Amino acid sequence: MESVEEFLAYAIRLEQDAAERFGQLADAMESSGNREVGKLFRQLADYSRLHLDDARARAGFRKMPEKAPTDFVWPDIESPETAAIWAADPFLGRGQALEIALEAERAGFDYYKHVLETTQDPEIKTLAKEFVQEERAHVAELQKWIAAHRNGLKAPAE
Repeated sequence: MESVEEFLAYAIRLEQDAAERFGQLADAMESSGNREVGKLFRQLADYSRLHLDDARARAGFRKMPEKAPTDFVWPDIESPETAAIWAADPFLGRGQALEIALEAERAGFDYYKHVLETTQDPEIKTLAKEFVQEERAHVAELQKWIAAHRNGLKAPAE
């Protein structure tokens, strides 16, 4: 990361991609009648939109770089929090959906942690640390949901 603006541009893109993918997965689940998993993915899309709004607010007064989607360089083919597209399987169960969501959140955590560990810029370090803490909380929340699911209970946040 060369600048705070670049960091925020990446954070905005990452959260946009996550919100879009979880929204697509929710639509696919709902249209195939799998309403329970659709509701879960819709909730995750909403969480991503909240984080997107936060990243945009932080970028508000800054001159942000103009970047096309192909300008972003990610550790994998897609941005880290983009859930696996195969999750659109209409027979996907709640447990599998939670595992996919957890994998996406862990990838986001790992991405921000890598930025935190490799940047020398103190302002980027401060922002990355906040994003790491946020993603750590998302991972912990999903782990609670998975534990509740395995024990036949409702998810803690529901």
